[in-house]
Amino acid sequence: MAAYLLRRLLLVIPTLIGIIAINFAVIQFAPGGPVEQMIAEMKGKGDTTARLTGGGASEAGTSSGSAGMGGDSSGSGSYRGARGLDPHVIADIKRLFGFDKPPMERFEIMLRNYATFDFGRSFFRDQTVLQLVAQKMPVSISIGLWSTLLIYLVSIPLGIAKAVRDGSRFDVASSVAVLVGYAIPGFLFAILLVVLFAGGSFVSWFPLRGLSSSGSQEWGLGARVLDYAWHMVLPTVALIVGGFASLTMLTKNSFLEEIRKQYVTTARAKGAGEARVMYRHVFRNAMLLIIAGFPAALMGILFSSSLLIEIVFSLDGLGLLGFESAIRRDYPVMFGTLYIFTLLGLVLQIVGDLMYTLVDPRIDFSARRT
Repeated sequence: MAAYLLRRLLLVIPTLIGIIAINFAVIQFAPGGPVEQMIAEMKGKGDTTARLTGGGASEAGTSSGSAGMGGDSSGSGSYRGARGLDPHVIADIKRLFGFDKPPMERFEIMLRNYATFDFGRSFFRDQTVLQLVAQKMPVSISIGLWSTLLIYLVSIPLGIAKAVRDGSRFDVASSVAVLVGYAIPGFLFAILLVVLFAGGSFVSWFPLRGLSSSGSQEWGLGARVLDYAWHMVLPTVALIVGGFASLTMLTKNSFLEEIRKQYVTTARAKGAGEARVMYRHVFRNAMLLIIAGFPAALMGILFSSSLLIEIVFSLDGLGLLGFESAIRRDYPVMFGTLYIFTLLGLVLQIVGDLMYTLVDPRIDFSARRT
């Protein structure tokens, strides 16, 4: 097992480099980079040459090493918006954002810095990428952790109950309920919750903004925990309403497949009770497929699908940070978060393999050659 884990950990390095390289190459052809945006801002708001030739030039030395990682087609001859500007001003803008170096050199600098977890500073925020991620992470972890936990705690027992009562009224009614929840988009359900329970048109039982109330830092621990839970109710419910269907049906189908196998019939013939058959024999085999999807489910909820929920409930998390960075072409934040999320995803996949062995000790990854 140790040799297998070592091989998987070593494969993380080329995988990370490959993903970053592909995205870096794609960005080189994307128009509307930070240099173009700065030039457009100058053309629209007047000459800001003093800001660039003065303070901008001094910042170039600190930002060009790690920030100029994306692509930009700006230049006095290639970008129409730059016409009429002093070429020295355009050169200062490129140096400010680190685009005065060729793409391969920028890529090499980026990889060297990423090896030490130096992701540079944001183009448009006066903070480093790690500081921004650390600020936004609690919101996304709160939403992702509780929603994933609740989905698994409800869907797995529900799926088992549906498998045991396959074809019954309970099975049909629960299938209809989870499929209706799956059909409702999460952000529409979030808006409905706001209208009904957050002061929209009916009652105002739950807060609409943030994860804590104003002045809660001065409260006791118990009061802060209750306040946090109070703020988390609506975002969590909005995020999980559509998450029950796939996991519930996957659990049901996995257990049904195992229940119909010969070893279950043999166990029942030997006099084993239904609970013993289900949780001693069927459970271990049926849960393997469900565990395989746990890392992907966690990464998906934590880093992507919470964007609209964050917008509706005014939660400043990683989803909103990534969206704003993509819109503004904030390349240090884009590539830094991509690196962090990819690394976490690869690590979670390895954790998923370890969970396989915990559920079924018969699985031996060390016997694999690749």
